[in-house]
Amino acid sequence: MPAIETSALTKRFGDDVVAVDSLDLRVEEGEIFGFLGPNGAGKSTTINMLLDFHRPTSGSARVLGFDAQDEIDEIRQRVGVLAEGLELYDRLTAKEHLNLCVDMKDADDDPDEVLHRVGLDDAKDRKVGGFSKGMQQRLALGMALVGDPQLVILDEPSSGLDPNGIQHMREILREEAANGTTVFFSSHILSEVEAVCDRVGIMSEGELVTVDTIDNLRSQSGDSGEVELTVETVPDGIRGELERLEGVTNVRIEDDEVTAYCNSGTAKMAAIRAVDDAATVTDVVATETSLEELFNQYTGGGRDGSVEERGETAEKMEAVA
Repeated sequence: MPAIETSALTKRFGDDVVAVDSLDLRVEEGEIFGFLGPNGAGKSTTINMLLDFHRPTSGSARVLGFDAQDEIDEIRQRVGVLAEGLELYDRLTAKEHLNLCVDMKDADDDPDEVLHRVGLDDAKDRKVGGFSKGMQQRLALGMALVGDPQLVILDEPSSGLDPNGIQHMREILREEAANGTTVFFSSHILSEVEAVCDRVGIMSEGELVTVDTIDNLRSQSGDSGEVELTVETVPDGIRGELERLEGVTNVRIEDDEVTAYCNSGTAKMAAIRAVDDAATVTDVVATETSLEELFNQYTGGGRDGSVEERGETAEKMEAVA
């Protein structure tokens, strides 16, 4: 049984805004799945439909085998959620937040142990109104883990965390997955997705454009990446010569380094030969395609603005009218 399964899931706001368009998505039990896309791609709207905060215009979604519209109480008892922009209670302490979650889920978690796990031992009796953004995010993660959820849904979980906090969060997510919990998270921090995810799905303009492992996506990209050559002296005209090569773009020259993006292994070799024929090469570094480059290939480099925000505004205007 998949942890998440959608079929032709669609959400429209008014007549003009399509936030999610015929989404077919399957997330397996126990995997860490990264849900990517630029602003306005439909990621948050999808999460809101999985949790019945938005009703779909058409299509269906099942979470842990339950219908996301008709059996939402069953889902929420089994799912931990860290929502982007979650508002905590300034006057309550961290421990009081955990006590509240334990009571609401009728769980047997020890709040002190949960706070220890997310690195808030020393702040458990402090009021959350004095917390930094990173401390609030740690607390929100701890709250999402209460009740030993079968599925954890995280929307931008690294927001506000410093590098140590991000590393700590990554370790917790791996521990959860090792214990059989499915982790589904949306993030703009591509390095975090690359470090921890089994598979990724990339959304663009409301559509799911690809789902695969990062290694497979790289293979499909044709061994593209950058080649950086260090030379004794940069030869005259080398930029133009490289730019005329098929599959070679974005040539950069800085001091004694010549760098070019190549869309295949063949293009990399051609670029290296061209520089080597014209200059004395002292070092060569070839890199594979980064997740950011793959992301840009599938989304056209992203776009500004938010379909979710525009859609919700359209829906409110429509309701007022």
